[in-house]
Amino acid sequence: MKLPQLLACALACMALASCAQTPPPSAPETESARLAGELRALIGPASCSTDSQCRTVAVGAKACGGPAGYWAWSTQSTDAMALNALAERQAQAQRREVATNGMRSNCMLAIDTGAACVAGRCQLKASAAATAR
Repeated sequence: MKLPQLLACALACMALASCAQTPPPSAPETESARLAGELRALIGPASCSTDSQCRTVAVGAKACGGPAGYWAWSTQSTDAMALNALAERQAQAQRREVATNGMRSNCMLAIDTGAACVAGRCQLKASAAATAR
């Protein structure tokens, strides 16, 4: 076989092999994931003009206890009561999923670093540990 024919054969085999693969079925969305999406939608772009408009909300739940993390949000466009209620529902859903599935976590404490207005959007402040590196 000549080199061009061999190359064409190899390319054809690779093309057929990639066509034969089917993507794995996606796992059904969990209640906590759905509620996290609702939280993201409620927070929206977290627009701000000053640091005083920026806050954080605890989200999720770790197997060892405490929140999985914190998200920044803005008082300019987000209803605090609705946000806190939804965040609590999401954390409860994640706690149920953790208990039902016997999930584990790294048990590291999630630190609330606070939020600041950066380029017109509320963002989490960098932690001291991350900036010390």
